Amino acid sequence: MTQTLRRYINDYPWARWTALLLVSSLMFFAYMFEEVLSPLQSLVEIEKGWSPEAYGLYGSGEYIFNVMGFLIVAGIILDKFGVRVTGTVCGVVMALGGFIKWYALSDAFSGTMLEGWLNSWWVSFPASAKLAAFGFLLFGCGVELGGTAVHKAISKWFKGKELGLAMAIRFSITRVSVILVFIIAPLIAKKYGSVVQPVAFFALLNVLGVLGYLLFCVMDNKLDKQLGADLEIEKEDQFKASDMLNIFKSKVFWLISGITFFYFSASLPIQKYATNMLESDLGLARETAAMIFSWYPLFAAALTPVFGIILDKKGKGATMLIWGPALLGIDCLILAFVLPLVHSTVLAIGTIALLGISFSILGASIWPAIPKVIEEKVLGSAFCLVYWIQNFGLCIFPPFIGWLLEAANPGVAQAIQAGDSAAHYSYTWPMFAFALCGIFAAIFGVILKADDKRKGFGLEEPNIQ
Repeated sequence: MTQTLRRYINDYPWARWTALLLVSSLMFFAYMFEEVLSPLQSLVEIEKGWSPEAYGLYGSGEYIFNVMGFLIVAGIILDKFGVRVTGTVCGVVMALGGFIKWYALSDAFSGTMLEGWLNSWWVSFPASAKLAAFGFLLFGCGVELGGTAVHKAISKWFKGKELGLAMAIRFSITRVSVILVFIIAPLIAKKYGSVVQPVAFFALLNVLGVLGYLLFCVMDNKLDKQLGADLEIEKEDQFKASDMLNIFKSKVFWLISGITFFYFSASLPIQKYATNMLESDLGLARETAAMIFSWYPLFAAALTPVFGIILDKKGKGATMLIWGPALLGIDCLILAFVLPLVHSTVLAIGTIALLGISFSILGASIWPAIPKVIEEKVLGSAFCLVYWIQNFGLCIFPPFIGWLLEAANPGVAQAIQAGDSAAHYSYTWPMFAFALCGIFAAIFGVILKADDKRKGFGLEEPNIQ
C-alpha cells in the first residue's frame, strides 16, 4: 500500500513567499511612520520648539509601555491566540497611535483646551511633544508586538526551509521603508514648509499595512486547516505561562538579548540624529544630509538577503553576531572623532555605507538564531522577551542622547530656536556613546560563540541541512 505524501500550502514556494510579502507589508509601512520625523529633527525644533532633550523624550515614548511589561503580556497573547489575531490587533493599535501623533502636530491641536492643559505641567516638554509621545506610545505597543507576530509567522511558514533568507528579506523590506522615508519626508516637508504633511501621509499608509496583513490571515487560516491533524497531536504540548521561566533560565537567551540591547540601542536611535549630525558636521542642507544617510538603510536592504543566503547554506551565525556589532563600534568612532576633523562627504558616505553593512550582518543572523535555541511552543514569548529587553535600551537611549547633545553644546538649542543659522551641534560625545554600545554587543557575541562551541546550539550550522 502506497502512502500519499501530504503537501501543505507553505510547501509551495509561491505561497510562502507571498505570505512573507504580505506579513512584511505591516512592518514596511510601520517603519516608515516610525522614522518620519528622523530626517526632520531640525525642522521640528524650529517649527514646534522641541529641544533635543524633548525630541529624545518623544522618541523614547514609543517604548515606555513596552518596558513596563506590555511585551511580556504580548508574548503570552501571541502564543495563546496565534499570529492572526495578534497581528490584526497590533495593526489597528498602530493606526490609532499614528493618527494621534498626526493630530498632536497639526494646527487643529493648537489652541485647544487639551494643549493648554498639557502645557500647564512639565513646561520644558511642549504639549505637542507630550501628545505625540502618547500617540507614539500606542504605536510602539503595536509595532513591537507586530514585529514579534511577523517573526513567529515567518518561523512557522519557513520551518525547515529558507528561514535565514526569509528573515533577511523581511529585514531588508523594512530597511527599504527607511530609505524611502528619508527621501520622501524631507521633500514633502519642503513643499509644504511643515512637518505635519509628512506625518499625515505616512499615518495614512499604515492602513495599507493592516490590509496586507489581513490578506495573509486568509492564507494562514488555510495552512492551519491543513495542519489540523498535526495540531491535534500536539495539543498536549501547548503553551503554558510557566514555560516562560525556562526562557529566563537560559544563558543563551540572555546573551542574544544582550546583543540586541546594545546593538539596537545605537543602530536605531542613530537614525533619529544622523541627518542633523551631517547638517552640523558638513554644513549640508537638510534634504542633502537625509539623502546621504539613506545609504545606511540602502546597504542594509541590499546586503541582508546576501548574508541570509550565506546563513542558510554556510552557517556562521555566531560569527556574524560578533562582526555586525564590531563594525558598528568602528563606524561610530569614525563619526565621533574623524568626520568632524576632515569634513569629508566621501568619508561620510563610506562610513554610513559600512554602517549599513553592519546592520545587514546583524539583521540576517540575530532573529534566525532564536528558533535554534528556544522550543517552538514558547517561540512567540521568546521573541517578545528579546524585544522587551531591547526596548529598555530604545527607551533609555534617545532621551540620554538628547540630554548628552544639549550638555555637550550649551546654548546651541536656544540659538537655533532663536533663528541663528550659524548655530550647530557637535555630535562627538553622542557618537562615542553609540560606539560603546557596538563594542559591548560584540563582547556578548564573543561569549555567545564560545558557548555555542561548548554546547552545540547549532548557531554556526547552516539552516538548510
